[in-house]
Amino acid sequence: MKTVLIANRGEIAVRIIRACHDYGLRAVAAYADPDEDSLFVRLADEAYALHGTSAAETYLDIPKLLAIAKRAGADAVHPGYGFLSERAVFARAVQAEGLTWIGPDPAVIAALGDKISARDIAQSVGAPLAAGSDGPVDSAASALAFARQHGLPLAIKAAHGGGGRGLKVVRVLEEVEEQYASAVREAEAAFGRGECFLERFLDKPRHIEVQIIADKHGNVVVLGTRDCSLQRRNQKLVEEAPAPFLTPSQRDEIEDAARRICQAAGYSSAGTVEFLLGQDGTLSFLEVNTRLQVEHPVTEQTTGIDLVIEQFRVAEGLKLSIPNPPPAMGHAIEFRINAEDAAKGFLPTPGRITLFEPPSGPGVRLDSGVVTGSLIPGQYDSLAAKLIVTGSTRAEALRRARRALAEFTIEGVATVLPFHRAVLEHPSFTGENGFGVYTSWIETEFQPALTPAPRPALLEDDTLLRLPLEIDGRRHQIGLPRALLNRLGQSAPAPTPPSTQDNSTLYAPVAGHLQGWKVEDGAEVQEGDLLAVMEAMKMEVRITSPRAGCFQQAVKTGAFLEAGAALGRFA
Repeated sequence: MKTVLIANRGEIAVRIIRACHDYGLRAVAAYADPDEDSLFVRLADEAYALHGTSAAETYLDIPKLLAIAKRAGADAVHPGYGFLSERAVFARAVQAEGLTWIGPDPAVIAALGDKISARDIAQSVGAPLAAGSDGPVDSAASALAFARQHGLPLAIKAAHGGGGRGLKVVRVLEEVEEQYASAVREAEAAFGRGECFLERFLDKPRHIEVQIIADKHGNVVVLGTRDCSLQRRNQKLVEEAPAPFLTPSQRDEIEDAARRICQAAGYSSAGTVEFLLGQDGTLSFLEVNTRLQVEHPVTEQTTGIDLVIEQFRVAEGLKLSIPNPPPAMGHAIEFRINAEDAAKGFLPTPGRITLFEPPSGPGVRLDSGVVTGSLIPGQYDSLAAKLIVTGSTRAEALRRARRALAEFTIEGVATVLPFHRAVLEHPSFTGENGFGVYTSWIETEFQPALTPAPRPALLEDDTLLRLPLEIDGRRHQIGLPRALLNRLGQSAPAPTPPSTQDNSTLYAPVAGHLQGWKVEDGAEVQEGDLLAVMEAMKMEVRITSPRAGCFQQAVKTGAFLEAGAALGRFA
């Protein structure tokens, strides 16, 4: 390999670019219009425009990505995480072009990416499993029947995805059908397929996972455990390695099951095997993520292994540089720095960062995709950076984390920094009397007194206006920011902030697309009724009625709205 196309964006693209340079490779970036001035674009050796704004027309567009790889002379592709990283069709397309795919074999991705097939593999090697449906269910009525037969809580899972997308946990029978429909919608939007299967959900479980790295010579090495139980909307916020408060027998069972699953699947490259651990000690296999995980840095910090460089070695056909599991070194905790307002139910807050001052010092690592002046677009997920803190013990890591989070300053957009500072003071997480955190703990028990962040200022229209340009008789295309033309007086002025809000108008709580109305136009509604669902930064945001009245819709399904825009009015 000489040149790697990175089919991703943000902090993971920055992470892979740095690994390329450490390994002596050239790094090529591909970027959507909102990312044209992003940090990963600046750091890459070359960067090429994808000509579009939505994920579907940019980072999910396989022909565009392959065309850029060919144009740039790339001989390998790294998919990062999310987007196309777990799509076997993309891996096959890369290989069909004669390029090296930096990841597991496409057949393995297909087998483990299908949750039903992955469950069968886990069962074949004796991994612990909870009761589940025999394949995807075909309707909400079937989901309800399963819940009545096997009991609650029930997990509804996208059969062809991961990362918490298309996953719903239902604890009340009356919500099964509605949550099934929501899971199908999320799965279709995130993965292009809406099939979902069902599984008994362990009550108040911890989320434990095992990092593995495997080469194409049959070597599968376990690189320890992680705990990822601090989640909101089934997506992780804090991760640590090694997973604390496990018994030696639990750790051995989890690591051994992960190794046997990957060996049975013929796995190569980096991967993660995930489990749920119930409060009664019951273990259940969850899924295999056939890619690099967001939380991989905590494993790197506690093993001394660069997982991305190991992926490069495996892709080149080399053996692992670590034939045996290395001894654990200390404890590491990762804090995802998302552009979300925790005081408002973790509402995404796209906008421009006006000040970014990260911490430093002993035991502090920052994996960031942003700097002062960076844009957090509303079209993609809300992760901006990751703070990783390492200590010789968990107690030392917690002390350093408090110091580092106190130093961290971000202005211009709301972030989850106040949440992280608060959770470090909670005994359920710090563990003086045992570890009390579980996957729904934030929504059910954690009640911090957090102050809502001010609403970010409305952004100027930063989309690019593409114009043809002829140089020496050859046609080129240039992209100029519309905001620049606005300032030059050649376009319409920037939008003005919304007027003072009143209680007769329903306002969009976040910038995003209106996914669908849940009531008819002109319907009589009561306070708390579900009126609409918005999609913002890859998350479903439920809009409930703040009052009773006759509700009149002001926008159509599919419309993109800025935060604070009017959705409708109460007559």
